[in-house]
Amino acid sequence: MSDKETVTGQRLAIAGRLRMAREMAGLTQGQVAKILGLHRPSISEAEAGRRRVSADEFARLAEIYAVSISWLACADSDEPEDDRLALAARELAKLKQDDLNRLMELLKAIRSHKDRSK
Repeated sequence: MSDKETVTGQRLAIAGRLRMAREMAGLTQGQVAKILGLHRPSISEAEAGRRRVSADEFARLAEIYAVSISWLACADSDEPEDDRLALAARELAKLKQDDLNRLMELLKAIRSHKDRSK
C-alpha cells in the first residue's frame, strides 16, 4: 500500500469516527456547525473525509462529543463506552421527572424479565 493510500485510509477512518461521535452525541451536522461557528457543509465535508479539520476544531469536536482525542484520531481502537455512559447521563438529566420515572420502571421491567429468563 502506498503512502498516499495509507493517508487516504486514515483520513476516511477519522471521518467515520467524526460522524459516529456526532451521532452518538445525538447532534445534527447543523447543530455542530452552529456550535463551531461554521457552515453545515463544513461538517459534512469533514465527515466525508474531503475537508481537513484543524487541530483546534479537532479538540473542540472531541470536547463537544465527549470522546477522547485519541479515539477520534483512531489512535485508540476501543469503543468509547465511558463516553456513551456520560452521554446517557447527560440525556437522562434533561428528562422531565415523569419521563424519568417511566424510564426507570421500564428498566426495572427489563431487568426483572432478564432475571426470570436465566
